[in-house]
Amino acid sequence: MDPQQFKDQARAQILDAAAGHRMLEIRGGGSKHWYGQQVQGDVLDTRGYSGVVDYEPTELVITARCGTPLAEIEALLAQHQQMLAFEPPHFGNDATFGGMLASGLSGPSRQAVGALRDFVLGTVLMDGKGEVLHFGGQVMKNVAGYDVSRLLAGSLGTLGLILEASIKVLPLPVAVSSRRFSMSEAEAIRNLNQWGGQPLPITASCWHDGSLTIRLAGAEAAVHAAEKKLGGDIVANAGEFWQVLREQTHPYFAGATDKALWRLSVPSTAAPLALSGSTLIEWGGAQRWLISESGTAAEAAMIRSVVSDAGGHATLFRGADKDVGAFQPLAPVVAQIHRHLKASFDPSAIFNRGRMYPDF
Repeated sequence: MDPQQFKDQARAQILDAAAGHRMLEIRGGGSKHWYGQQVQGDVLDTRGYSGVVDYEPTELVITARCGTPLAEIEALLAQHQQMLAFEPPHFGNDATFGGMLASGLSGPSRQAVGALRDFVLGTVLMDGKGEVLHFGGQVMKNVAGYDVSRLLAGSLGTLGLILEASIKVLPLPVAVSSRRFSMSEAEAIRNLNQWGGQPLPITASCWHDGSLTIRLAGAEAAVHAAEKKLGGDIVANAGEFWQVLREQTHPYFAGATDKALWRLSVPSTAAPLALSGSTLIEWGGAQRWLISESGTAAEAAMIRSVVSDAGGHATLFRGADKDVGAFQPLAPVVAQIHRHLKASFDPSAIFNRGRMYPDF
């Protein structure tokens, strides 16, 4: 579809929905449709707005439209030995560039390079009044002093239609090696934090069922030195291991099919949590997955209480009854900020309403 034609049609759909007080569900390939609360409303399909707007490998920046297939972006970068360093999960063949940004999810390398939002340089947004706003490196000043481009990362389409985004990319590492160690959960957490304070090129980690796997990546000399210092067993088919972990096709996640899968964000130094269920740990100890039995309101409250006491928060990622709330309830002051932002960008409250929290 012609880019201007798409924007004209999107604007007309937005204005019509606002006038009729009808909700819109912004959706690309639908690969993350399950993430967050259930959304109702007419679908605003972004896939008609596709294509790379600008990419100069020497500048390490790519700008693309929201409906561009994520696989297409990664294939283009790979041709120039570059990558989306935060390793965004696809969760399906139809993942789009806009859905990547809206979901805000990062993969195994989050512990080393930072989150998706740290790589967002600029965005183009169509708001609830059908106006096209430019943020980050553009002429329009960020609303109310917020870094709006990064604010959109993880907003799940609740603030508007993300039309385009400019993302920083990085070169592929020269050398990569993965090592595996047998150790308990407590030992893994302790070692990961000790190693994290040393000049070691650890870019990913995963502990599950008594086994800790780490990925070393960077200059050949640095990787070889780390291998010699840390030891461990060489991991066969390591690339496939990190791929299935990123896409949650690892056997651990298969066990969550008919149960509740919780994503627990805690300080990396937090001791093993006193929670029943199966655990997998990533990001140097800072991201912990928990498969629990039921996902009832009582169990959700207990999990969130334990995680909160550890200094973190809990997200009901998949499965169970989303009536308990997919995301950790916000403190009153933070919730008020969210409502003000929603009112500023989406005054008629039509975009993905309720996907994050019931009142917006």
